[in-house]
Amino acid sequence: MPSDAALKRTPLHALHAALGARVAPFAGWEMPIQYSGVVDEHMAVRTKAGLFDVSHMGEIEVRGVEALSFLQWTTSNDVSRLADGQAHYSAIMNPDGGFVDDVLVHRFGPQEFMLCVNAANSGKDARWLQSQANDEVSVLDRSADWAQVALQGPAAGTILTEALGADAPALKRYRFRRADLFGAPAIVARTGYTGEDGFEIYIAPQGAPALWERLLAAGRPHGLLPAGLGARDTLRLEARLALYGQDIDATTSPLEAGLEWIVAWDKGDFVGRDVLARQREAGVRRRLAGFEMTGRGIARHGYPIRVAGAAAGEVASGSYAPFLKKNIGLAYLPAGHDQAGTEFEVVIRDAPVAARVVPTPFYRRTP
Repeated sequence: MPSDAALKRTPLHALHAALGARVAPFAGWEMPIQYSGVVDEHMAVRTKAGLFDVSHMGEIEVRGVEALSFLQWTTSNDVSRLADGQAHYSAIMNPDGGFVDDVLVHRFGPQEFMLCVNAANSGKDARWLQSQANDEVSVLDRSADWAQVALQGPAAGTILTEALGADAPALKRYRFRRADLFGAPAIVARTGYTGEDGFEIYIAPQGAPALWERLLAAGRPHGLLPAGLGARDTLRLEARLALYGQDIDATTSPLEAGLEWIVAWDKGDFVGRDVLARQREAGVRRRLAGFEMTGRGIARHGYPIRVAGAAAGEVASGSYAPFLKKNIGLAYLPAGHDQAGTEFEVVIRDAPVAARVVPTPFYRRTP
């Protein structure tokens, strides 16, 4: 972990300080963890709206006459199905069938794409993609050129329309468009990582403070709260959205993680496909399963798990779920022990505590 002196700060750092945010190191950045409190911020997103600074996320540009075929080879989903102005969730794959990273792929045109990648992985992702590229493809890490804010929740469309004078509801889910906001180039996308409807807005760093303040001002009458990474984590867990480094990593495959839907089997060859095909034929040995604690205690990342009294790995993600008012989590369980209703134990402070596998997502928003 870098020292505090080496931590990066987003263009919104001074505004977070003015709002009294509690900040902490995260993926090499000094990021707001909470403002009024994780539960309050979580509930605001579920019932009204929340505003997140996610400028730590990375953006990688892929251009060139072979950009489309290049991404077909390096990512798991079928990029050829994207229209201009459309995005999808996918994985950058490694030869072992694991995740280099999970990403959002945005298509501007057949020769121009942008990948939104995880903060801690942007440099690694860019180097891996560059190692796979030829002279007909350009891969550039543009993370320093963009700040990013996420406006999430049932009132997000109304707030965005009032703040920017745009018809936000006209933008369909997983679509995006270019814009000019506060004199800075921007991209407005109807995507998110909370399980709610919402928007992620990429903007050149000089325009980020004005955007943040305009969205806060427009959102306050609608109950919007600034929200930190603490609420972002509990929100994504309720919606069973994977976190790289905990739920997925270089050693886990999309099939094990319950993400086979981002594997386009019929598009032809891609990195790691042969390994995934063998897994598909033979069956995986473990699967990422959702669970609720039936005994008293909160499961946390790294807590040991016992199945039928035997050690069986660790909790991948776990937390109290503010909207559901339950203690929930995700864990890789041996195949055959990952079905809903299966009981096992999470070891909390050396004591085994009962848990039970349940269907996921834990939370699904009402359309």
